Amino acid sequence: MSQPNYLRDIMSSWHSVVMFGLLGLVLALIVSFVQPLRYSSTARLLILQDVGSSVDAYTASRAEERIADNLSTLLYTSTFFDQVMNAGFDIDQTIFPDDDSKARKVWGNMVNATVARGSGLLSVTAYHRDVDQAEQIVRAIALVLTEHVDEYTSGGSVSVRLVDEPLNSRWPVKPNILVNILSGFILGGFVGIGFVMLQTQRIRRRHQLVHEEF
Repeated sequence: MSQPNYLRDIMSSWHSVVMFGLLGLVLALIVSFVQPLRYSSTARLLILQDVGSSVDAYTASRAEERIADNLSTLLYTSTFFDQVMNAGFDIDQTIFPDDDSKARKVWGNMVNATVARGSGLLSVTAYHRDVDQAEQIVRAIALVLTEHVDEYTSGGSVSVRLVDEPLNSRWPVKPNILVNILSGFILGGFVGIGFVMLQTQRIRRRHQLVHEEF
């Protein structure tokens, strides 16, 4: 019996692969539009540490990067969340559940912090259905970091400076519909390829059994 040529089988059943890809695309669209559309607001802060003249620039830069990494992790803690909520900004707190663990989960999905490698530059982004609310949250985070950084770092030689004011998105950024559509089509296509290969194997086995009977 000849060896199966899966590539040929897939090419000959391309319409099935495309059908599954389109099905995945439709499902991705449904999932995307079921989720609330959210805008973003992003601010950038510079972490500075006074280490004196005895430390070279590279070591100082790595130390500031490490501090920025620590702050980006502390951003998701309950203590930091409470300080942001009490910072005096017009933040709608009704979206946060009364249960602390659920509120922390909502907070974790609402904010994101990234550090530019090789520097102490910390980017903070907030996501919200109301772009003004996203900006209020980012401004509150920036205020807490600039005024209370000594509570989250060891020593008193660390400071935080807001270097880029909050930049608001003009259009919703979450969910990323284009990425979801592409991912859905590709995943659906892979499922279609698997389906074609299983069907081909089933047909081959059936033919093999028929030949063996005769």
